[in-house]
Amino acid sequence: MSELSDARRATNQAPALVGHNVVTSDVALTEALARHGSADLVDDLAPLGAEAGTEEAREHGRLANRHHPELTTYDRWGNRVDEVEFHPSWHWLMERAVGHGLQAAPWESDRPDAHLRRAAGFFAWSQTEPGHGCPISMTYAAVPALRADDAIAKEWTPLLAARSYDPGVRARTEKTGALAGMGMTEKQGGSDVRANQTRAVPTSEDGWYTLHGHKWFTSAPMNDVFLVLGQTEGGVTCFVVPRVLADGTRNRIDVVRLKDKLGNRSNASSELELEGTLAQRLGDEGRGVRTIIEMVAATRLDCVLGSAALMRHALAEASWHVAHRSAFGGLLVDKPLMQNVVADLAVESEAATALAMRLAAAVDRPGDPHEAALRRIALPLAKFWVCKRTPAMVAEALECLGGNGYVEDSGLPLMFRESPLNSIWEGSGNVNALDVLRALGREPEVLQAWITEVGAARGGDSRLDRAVDDTLALLGDSSGMEAGARRLAGQMAACLQGSLLVRFAPAEVADAFCGSRFGTSYGGTFGMLTSGDLREVVDRATPTL
Repeated sequence: MSELSDARRATNQAPALVGHNVVTSDVALTEALARHGSADLVDDLAPLGAEAGTEEAREHGRLANRHHPELTTYDRWGNRVDEVEFHPSWHWLMERAVGHGLQAAPWESDRPDAHLRRAAGFFAWSQTEPGHGCPISMTYAAVPALRADDAIAKEWTPLLAARSYDPGVRARTEKTGALAGMGMTEKQGGSDVRANQTRAVPTSEDGWYTLHGHKWFTSAPMNDVFLVLGQTEGGVTCFVVPRVLADGTRNRIDVVRLKDKLGNRSNASSELELEGTLAQRLGDEGRGVRTIIEMVAATRLDCVLGSAALMRHALAEASWHVAHRSAFGGLLVDKPLMQNVVADLAVESEAATALAMRLAAAVDRPGDPHEAALRRIALPLAKFWVCKRTPAMVAEALECLGGNGYVEDSGLPLMFRESPLNSIWEGSGNVNALDVLRALGREPEVLQAWITEVGAARGGDSRLDRAVDDTLALLGDSSGMEAGARRLAGQMAACLQGSLLVRFAPAEVADAFCGSRFGTSYGGTFGMLTSGDLREVVDRATPTL
């Protein structure tokens, strides 16, 4: 029996990556936290990182995607209920995300680094499972938009910021915590929200309207309150739509169906029909886009954080695998070409992490003109670049595991399917690249903020200096500017990443980035580095238990 057991025991397989601390074992993250906040932040987030690295968390992430949400439109007696049932693992993940303060808690905190802390926690906890980050992100992003009306903000913000996960369809006054969603796009318009056709008709009660129309893509339809856009006599207007009205009756929100999506299956993304749905106006009529823009800015930051988290998770799995798997006479990590590939992935991940944390730190300094201007230009830059880079990076990480990476059990196929999401949500690549042009054309202070930021690394690497000069020259050529918006956005974003790495990362990381991303025929294929001690770069990125 012993020999039979040994024969059936697999050998030369990398152990599962569990038991590590997702926060403290990520050197690029901990250094960014110390740089923009304090070393105490790492200690504060260590319990979250430890839980995120457990086998239990990994299993809940798997189960939440294995067992899809189920929509029930009518109950057994024929009453319209429009409820979505989630697997218990979804609730396990959500309870901890809310409990760790990853939703709207920073807006009610007096910590000077509250948004940085939350961003790092969101980045780390998203590596358990990406889908539940959507309602967490929307709840975080709703608060700055709600501030357009002090009375509405006072009603909802304390619940959205509470660290109590309280699911269920009940009135706001009966809940210990709440979650927010958003519904902007419609069938005929997509990102062109000014083409929306949902009508808003005033009621006899001041500030309240009935909505008549639809929303094409509303995630997490079981959330407690939604920010939506509708057409009034004054134009596109923002509205607050409660799931349950103050008297305890359900608002008329018909969930038509749940979307059959490419990526995660844990989160329910839905189509809604609104017919007589009661909604409270948020801000002035005709100012809906302006009102909701702060929510868009916050969710764009989370798109960057979510993509950076996917990069880091994929890198962690790849570097862990090659450190434990042998082939052709030795460990994969000792093979020069594999070192090149994993080092290149590590550089890409660190650049994304560094930029994401820099932007999160800017949110903590709303009164600083430079930080506000930098946030305005760097958010669409990072949203375009980091999210656009993620699919190729995750695909290369998957390949490091060979056939094992192509199997669902590894977790990499889910990451790969998820990897295009953040480049589409909150404005596709084109929308964000054009937003960069819009900001440059209308707000001259944003270009100066970019120049100041990249200028802090001037003289640190000649390749970065030349890339900055080339980008400024490109800005000076207005011919064909719209057609070249992606090229400009990519160069500006890469220069921001390069400046952070040159200033703060180890020399071998900065050298590898500048040597491959600037002035070369890089082409985006990973594993073509020509500089430095690549083993040091790989070791820096590999998780430790």
